[in-house]
Amino acid sequence: MKKIYLITSLIAVTSFSSFGQSFYNARRERSLIFVGGMGLSTYFGELKTGNSFDTKPTLNVGLQHYLSDHVNVRLDATWFQLAGNDADADPTGVLGRRDRNLSFQSNNFEISGTLAFSLFSTGGRYYRRPTLNFYGFTGLGLCYFNPTTEFKGTRISLPSVQTEGVSYSTFTPVIPMGLGFRVKASRDINIAVEGGFRMTFTDYLDDVSSRTYPTSFAPNTDQAALSFRGGELNPPSVLTEGKVRGNPKTNDAYFLLNVKLEYYLPTDFIFGNNSGHRKAQAYKRKKSNYRRAKSR
Repeated sequence: MKKIYLITSLIAVTSFSSFGQSFYNARRERSLIFVGGMGLSTYFGELKTGNSFDTKPTLNVGLQHYLSDHVNVRLDATWFQLAGNDADADPTGVLGRRDRNLSFQSNNFEISGTLAFSLFSTGGRYYRRPTLNFYGFTGLGLCYFNPTTEFKGTRISLPSVQTEGVSYSTFTPVIPMGLGFRVKASRDINIAVEGGFRMTFTDYLDDVSSRTYPTSFAPNTDQAALSFRGGELNPPSVLTEGKVRGNPKTNDAYFLLNVKLEYYLPTDFIFGNNSGHRKAQAYKRKKSNYRRAKSR
């Protein structure tokens, strides 16, 4: 895991260095792209039910810049929700999830820097890009999460309760990796569809990690009640020795599926001058003069 983190960090640092060195090249044509999109998210952890996908909404904005005909660097900000519920679990499950009766929902924010590698060349000039292209991406990001649950008619922030008797950070590094494809919708616009898996460095996206339940909580307190919620069932379940709460051997993860609109920003938008417009007009005049000369 440390090796993966180190390699990804080197990729991200190299990406941002290349971005800074080549940003001036945006003067030549539209190589800076604004991205906005939305989609669905799902998570993988102790409160996930089998092979089901309890999807929640996502929103994404970002910028892309091409470093070459095949490689671009991306900066993205994403809001997304995650959720899980033991009530949806198989009642015959070996881990007794229905008896555990835990649930969570969270609003999360991710900032990431990634490198994307396109299968086909963009053709040099942005308007010569292929109609259909496929790409893969990887990089490094930071995610903020805050699992909450409904309790006594109020939504409670679980990290503050410490349901396992431990304090944990609500920030985690993440490693995004995924695949996508984009379609050229017009001269300046692409529509992209991508799916990205996020490897995290925490097992607390859902507030559940420890294998055993704490035994030091005072009875009849919110901390004890939220650690094991079987008493809320009808009929209630009883916490007995040996019941499993979580699996600390594996970290949680999540997956984002997004549909994005990519817009090639005008050069004037970046630099506040008319150089891009003048170049476009000069190109049109040159092309018109060529056609007139050819027709004589």
